[in-house]
Amino acid sequence: MSIRYIPNATPEEQASMLAALGASTIAELFRGIPEDLRLQRPLNLPPMASEDELRALFESLAGQNILPRASFLGAGVYDHARPLIIDTLVSRSEFYTSYTPYQPEINQGTLQAIFEYQTFICQLTGLDVSNASMYDGATALAEAMLMAARLTNRFRVVLSAGVHPEYRAVCETYARRAGIELALAPLVEDGTTAPVEALVDDATACVAAQSPNFFGCIEDVAPLAEAARKRKALTVVAVAEAMSLGLLVPPGAVGADIVVGEGQSFGVPPAFGGPHLGFFAAREQFARQMPGRLIGQAYDADGNRGFVITLATREQHIRREKATSNICSNEGLCALVAAIYLSTVGRRGLQEVATRNVQKAAYLKNALAALPGFELAYRAPTFNEFVVKTPVPAAQIVDELLAEDILAGLPLARYFPERTRELLVCATENATRAAMDDFAAKLARYSPG
Repeated sequence: MSIRYIPNATPEEQASMLAALGASTIAELFRGIPEDLRLQRPLNLPPMASEDELRALFESLAGQNILPRASFLGAGVYDHARPLIIDTLVSRSEFYTSYTPYQPEINQGTLQAIFEYQTFICQLTGLDVSNASMYDGATALAEAMLMAARLTNRFRVVLSAGVHPEYRAVCETYARRAGIELALAPLVEDGTTAPVEALVDDATACVAAQSPNFFGCIEDVAPLAEAARKRKALTVVAVAEAMSLGLLVPPGAVGADIVVGEGQSFGVPPAFGGPHLGFFAAREQFARQMPGRLIGQAYDADGNRGFVITLATREQHIRREKATSNICSNEGLCALVAAIYLSTVGRRGLQEVATRNVQKAAYLKNALAALPGFELAYRAPTFNEFVVKTPVPAAQIVDELLAEDILAGLPLARYFPERTRELLVCATENATRAAMDDFAAKLARYSPG
């Protein structure tokens, strides 16, 4: 077998490299690390395999994946239609092999694509400036929290209980190391965030909410932004279902200072959980404190337009203590996919897709609410997902319908152990009427009597 990926695999090559470094063993390369911090056992890895053995292993693992005939699962990753043109374009080698466009003179195509992506995000969020994308929605929200703390020199964040539990967990991890106090704003009976005036004080950096929130309810951002503004705090809005931006009022238009979220819905496949991309937009006066990379346009002496990395006093290519973030790269290929999707469907097309999401979810919501023993958990308006109370444990329903190749949704007990009989259900434009009727008929089995 040829050695493709490990150029120093042979003992002779290792010995030559060690001699050049002035060391006799690989262990000597780690002599600067205290003994008690070194791993004293081999890594817990399986034995070396040949290329054929490795391919067979991964094919067997891939064979365990289940592609459902119907999916009603959302909760942060959504099943949307993808125009075929996306894969045709992103399969071009100049796109899928590109990484970091540090040399603008040979990366104009990549830089232009990112610039166009940023423009789309600004239009959708109603804000002035966007970065070149981030790892995912959860880290984007955590970075927005840190940015608000830097801008205000305050270290308290009011976080809505409607924020995705995994987003909240990432924020808690960041906050713990950054000395930021998190205050949780509860939800009211209709499923939206309670008034936050009593929680916002002069130490508050920002109020952060998600809309539509984790339970599918559309938040009224304006009162939250007004409460934050009275105390000179910022307002951060997270959007886990980016497709909602095609129909709802842009968060920036109702008072949000920073808008972040997950851009997977824009043409990026669910892909069993990733990779996806986070988007990040803010008001222009905050641009220098934004994490990540920003692409701008410039003109040369002859008036020709070009694209450059701008405001780049950040990340690993400068002093670490001056960096605004530990995010040092963007999900370039996924951001390209989003740009292709948005330019393909256009403004009117995005509105139409978003409208179909609302219509499909409303149809399914009414069908499930009509079943004996089932009821809707919240009254607030929703986009494409909602919580339904079930007569039997929701996990039982999910497990039994999975055996019939149907993803029935997310049992809320996964994140809220006491909520055993609540199911988060989603219907996108891909949900057919026949599939929704069949789903409702199968759930009717669980109705009492």
